[in-house]
Formats: sequence, structure tokens, C-alpha cells
Amino acid sequence: MIRHIKNSNVVFGALLAIGLVGVGYEAFQIHRTEQVNRVLAAGQLVTSDRYPYLQKFTAAYDQGNKKDYKHAVQTYGQLLETKPTLEQQAKIQYNIGNNLFVFGLIRRVNDDGTLQDEARYAYTQAKMAYEQALRIAPQDRAAKFNLNLLHSVMANNMKPAPKDQSTMELSNLPIGLP
Repeated sequence: MIRHIKNSNVVFGALLAIGLVGVGYEAFQIHRTEQVNRVLAAGQLVTSDRYPYLQKFTAAYDQGNKKDYKHAVQTYGQLLETKPTLEQQAKIQYNIGNNLFVFGLIRRVNDDGTLQDEARYAYTQAKMAYEQALRIAPQDRAAKFNLNLLHSVMANNMKPAPKDQSTMELSNLPIGLP
């Protein structure tokens, strides 16, 4: 009987030690997560190498806030190469769309009311990014709203640029042959 109690004490002691180690590890993880959350809540960049995804995402977001839209889109594109989760992919595509949309909005309109090629290209790419975000997360209301807004802007300003027919040639064939 005494031997049985000693064996039980050893087993319960081992379980207690394992439980304490687990609690310590979880407390450490919570502490690290709270540090990152404080940095994000303060609007600062995540600089810790322990969170490469968040580090790259906040860098891209910061580039967009500083109106460096081309580099922000490029950085978000690099994030897509890291094989993020589907939820993360949807957020990345949404942010790519936002940066391209704003980039298109700041491009100038030609004298005849047509969009510059850069703006037309940015709108087209933004549309594809929003659509990709909605394929991944169909219930994303912000992506739906921005896509509808983009469609309204595109409908008003997407007149095709006039093509100069005199410069179009097919190989060495003269222009106007059937």
C-alpha cells in the first residue's frame, strides 16, 4: 500500500512538473504576442525577426501610408510568395487592390478626358486583386464595396485612348489591305 502511494506521488509529481512547464511556455507565448500587439496598436512597424510575415505586412502597409504605392504593391506581392494562409491571402489581395486603386486615382486624365495608360493599368490590376480577394473570402464586405466603387470610377473614365492608325503595321504589309 505504501509502495502504491509512492508510485502515485511520483506519477502525479511528474504530471505536475509537465503542467508547470506547459503553463510557463504558454505564459511566455502570451507575453510575446502582447508585445507585438502593443507595437501594432501604437502604429509602429514590427521589427522582430520572430514574426517575418507581420514585419513584411506592416512594412508594406507603411509604404502605402507614405504614398509609395508601387513599392507597397511589390512588398505585398513578396508576401504572397511566402505561402500565407487563405485568410492572409485575401487580406493581401485586398490591400494590393487598395494601393493600386489609389495609385490610379492620383494619375492624371488626358486632355480629351481619357485616362493615362498608367491609371488604366492600375485600375485593371486593382479590379483583379479585389476579385481575387473575393474568390478567397466571398463575404468580405470591404472588398465588395471597393470593387463596386472601382467599377463606378472605371465606368466614368475608361474611354479607350484613340489609336493612331497611320503607325499600325502588320509585318511588311501595307495598311488597308483586306
